[in-house]
Amino acid sequence: MNYALSLAGAAALLLAACASQADEPEAALPVPVAEAPATELRNAAFPMTGQRPESGNPIATRSAVIAPNGAAATAHPLATQTALDVLKAGGSAVDAAIAANAMLGLVEPTGNGIGGDLYAIVWDPATQKLYGYNGSGRSPKDATLADAQAKSDEFKDGKSLPSFGSITVTVPGTVDGWFALHGKFGKRPMADNLAPTVKYAREGAPIPEMIAWYWSRGPLRFEPAYASGELEEYDNARKTYFDPAPVEGSLFRNPDLADTLERIGKLGRGEFYSGAMARTMTNYLRRHGSKMHFSDFTEHSGDWVEPICVEYRGEVKVCELGPNTQGVAALQMLEMLERFDLKAMGFGSPDALTAMVEAKRLAFADRALGYADPAYSGIDPSIFVAPGYNAKRSALIDATRAAPSVAPGTEITDAALRDGDTTYLTVADKDGMMVSLIQSNYRGMGSGLVPDRLGFMFQDRGELFSLDPAHPNAFEGGKRPFHTIIPAFAFRKDMPGCQVRATAIEMACPYEPWLSFGLMGGALQPQGHVQIITNLVDFDMGLQEAGDAARWEHDGGCEPTNALGDDCNTGTGKVMLERGLAGAATELEARGYTVACCEANYGGYQAIMRDFRSGAWHAATEMRKDGSADGY
Repeated sequence: MNYALSLAGAAALLLAACASQADEPEAALPVPVAEAPATELRNAAFPMTGQRPESGNPIATRSAVIAPNGAAATAHPLATQTALDVLKAGGSAVDAAIAANAMLGLVEPTGNGIGGDLYAIVWDPATQKLYGYNGSGRSPKDATLADAQAKSDEFKDGKSLPSFGSITVTVPGTVDGWFALHGKFGKRPMADNLAPTVKYAREGAPIPEMIAWYWSRGPLRFEPAYASGELEEYDNARKTYFDPAPVEGSLFRNPDLADTLERIGKLGRGEFYSGAMARTMTNYLRRHGSKMHFSDFTEHSGDWVEPICVEYRGEVKVCELGPNTQGVAALQMLEMLERFDLKAMGFGSPDALTAMVEAKRLAFADRALGYADPAYSGIDPSIFVAPGYNAKRSALIDATRAAPSVAPGTEITDAALRDGDTTYLTVADKDGMMVSLIQSNYRGMGSGLVPDRLGFMFQDRGELFSLDPAHPNAFEGGKRPFHTIIPAFAFRKDMPGCQVRATAIEMACPYEPWLSFGLMGGALQPQGHVQIITNLVDFDMGLQEAGDAARWEHDGGCEPTNALGDDCNTGTGKVMLERGLAGAATELEARGYTVACCEANYGGYQAIMRDFRSGAWHAATEMRKDGSADGY
């Protein structure tokens, strides 16, 4: 029996049990008094939400887009439109993804931009191969752990890095990522891919409701940080983004960014990493306390990496990128969940939720101890998905109660260690190329630092280093920090098609490229990936339904930023539920969890799926954001 609640039932439980609370992704902020009535009104009005005709799963807020030639799904309609325009003009899916990413840096700077990093997974039909790209940057070579500790002592608790300012800035990897992807898979000149954003940056780009709301939160972060001295300079950011901050329906202009992208398009990657632009960035950062050198830019390079894949239920193969990202956590969770009959338990049931939350806790215990830049840690990420490893971890899960505490697996002992706000988009083209791309400035809009006349903000990804010198993720010069952003890809067996093609000799059905997907939202991302896959595979949902279904997020336990030996894996943490799962709250509390409802960091989903029957693309987008999915 399906455990999913009716909308009315969920609403009644919400009004009875759930407090109105607005937590922004990745960091809690004070909620202005003026916003509280709006939140209460939205929650109270939930029962008045309309209903779709009963043509499919009632979970869906809309239909998935079906397109025979190409498709795109992004966090802003203009970026989706830009991607499709590039596809129609003969560009590849990579060309379209770059064009969409550039546009998102203009219209959604709350989550991304060329001051941040990029990861991508690309299915190339020509070579029949899946490619991964790690486009993350490194800390300044001359920066030291003592520098980071001093900043923490001055502005934080001595245990974690500041959220803003020059100490958090690592070399931006996005532009390098664009050119690496373009060099292998691009068809159109880079200048043509960037031209739409250049035009809108000069003439004005439309800002929708949710992005405008996130944008309005920027000064709540940056102004106190500037007043305290944590953020060394704020005039450039204020002039570029907040004077005044756009509101819903306004047209945002960024002529500095237009000039920057135009120069990159004409002069190439070198302009950003070894040209005048690199000099401008270096001089600005050093003037405000960073130890960044020109050579940190000239020596930067991203890496082509092999995606790590695991089978799930013998039906799909899910692929993620390894550390310094957290993608392997999703793979660990899926392998642990194979022991449980989630379909029989029912979507949203206490047993299904308990099994998934406990798998998350175990995977994140490993994540806290061993996910770091492998060039420094010496940790082979394949140990986390070694045959039988997660089956042993799964044996620790009791789907009827919360474990009082969790611990990392025995395979990553101290000896093994010694050896050893985001945007997501996806594009597919008529040739069958599929791109899964995620890009971020990390916390909100980033570090607060905007280099002179360049029109973008540097990321604050360096905040995710640990200050413990013994930790694999410890702050060091020239090192990549732990990253939260993860693109994903999945293959599936085309069982009906395989049976049609089969001869009298039995043949195994091969895995075929099927799904390019991802979610935004910090630590939610691997949890969200697991929910999407289980929704599609275990609960028989469609592509749009899988994203619209109510989500959960578990918060608690050790992080890669903690010191080794911190007593943080004790206690069961907090399970945050969306309204549609509110009916499980009482039972989850009885099982030992603290449960919160109903406003939290539930992410932002985009996906494209191949329909094996027709060959058409299905595209879906996140109803919790401003984005759109479309195709042709």
